[in-house]
Amino acid sequence: MEELYKEVPQIESFFRIKMERFFGTYQKRILSDLAMTAEEKYLRFLKSYPDIEKHIKNYHLASYLGITTESLSRVRSELMKK
Repeated sequence: MEELYKEVPQIESFFRIKMERFFGTYQKRILSDLAMTAEEKYLRFLKSYPDIEKHIKNYHLASYLGITTESLSRVRSELMKK
């Protein structure tokens, strides 16, 4: 990869910009998650990825949301009551 960067500097610039954007997006997600409740995180996830929930395990989703599987179950049951 380093050789390619030396030979084609535009590639290095392209990947650097991609990484900067990714890092910025990642930081925004982490910071916004700190201010959100478990329910808000779950609802945002459902809005962003409407059909993916059916295809992933609960513990993966809970980990992604930064909550426990128990909290995820509690949020889902509370939303079903509404």
